[in-house]
Amino acid sequence: MLDLLRAVRQNHAIEHATIAVLLRRLGAGPSLVGGSTPGGFYVYGDVPTDMVRESAIEGLALLQKGEVDLAVSPFCGTNIVVAGILTGLSAAAALGNRNRVSRLPSVVLAAVGAILLARPLGGLVQKHFTTDAKVGNVAIGQVTRTKKGKWTLHRVEVTR
Repeated sequence: MLDLLRAVRQNHAIEHATIAVLLRRLGAGPSLVGGSTPGGFYVYGDVPTDMVRESAIEGLALLQKGEVDLAVSPFCGTNIVVAGILTGLSAAAALGNRNRVSRLPSVVLAAVGAILLARPLGGLVQKHFTTDAKVGNVAIGQVTRTKKGKWTLHRVEVTR
């Protein structure tokens, strides 16, 4: 079980590095979304498959050379989850059980504070829990492209 979790965390780091390299190459072009599995990761976006493969190889190489910051992405869903949890908890705490209407300014202030705190905390959660930049001697395997309706999906295999 721990090996599967570690593989997903490593692949999540490689996914982030791959998308960071793709965004450098493409600029503010297409929107890209990723998702990781124990066997690799997916990149959703209408980009050339060869570019995904090259970016995955480069992103992995950069992680292996020590550029561990590439494992943490400001666009990661982890940030949204952390923001949602912090905002909900802080709003509930500020709201309390009595005089709810009069406490509304405190609730808004608590929620805004939680959202501001979520950005750096989301990065820390990624760094320590949802990604693992110590990818070791893994390699990029096959990259396949699939069209699902209007969506273009690239499956990137990571071999161990």
